Amino acid sequence: MYPIIDLGRRGRDVRRYVAALEAWAIAALGDLGIDAFTSDAGTGIWVRQGGRLAKIGAIGVRVRRWVTYHGLAINVATDLSHYDTIIPCGISRHGVTRIADLVNEAGMAELDRALEFHLSEFLSALSDISGPVTKTLEASDEYR
Repeated sequence: MYPIIDLGRRGRDVRRYVAALEAWAIAALGDLGIDAFTSDAGTGIWVRQGGRLAKIGAIGVRVRRWVTYHGLAINVATDLSHYDTIIPCGISRHGVTRIADLVNEAGMAELDRALEFHLSEFLSALSDISGPVTKTLEASDEYR
């Protein structure tokens, strides 16, 4: 997801934008039955898999003249063997995972619907320019 957002009109806060991206993805993954979260291990979206921490979503944001470019990538059915020859996101102590390894009945279409469902929450988190993002987005029973 590469939203193009004018942060100049939304508080000029890149950290807030990244936190809103993370919360949006976590809420959408929650709707798919995936318990995702942020971690001190690094920026992005994380899950526990087989007792260890694994990254399921990476964030790479570029901002030019307060307009965002790039954004968030969530591994849906990615061929994870491509990560065998690199250190993804510079983090060697933790694994990488994908939606396909965590839930059976969810793919790109289901993720798209969940993201669309939570889009207004993401935009609302960026609209209130009076303070930092403090609201945690949670999976909606209504979506399921």
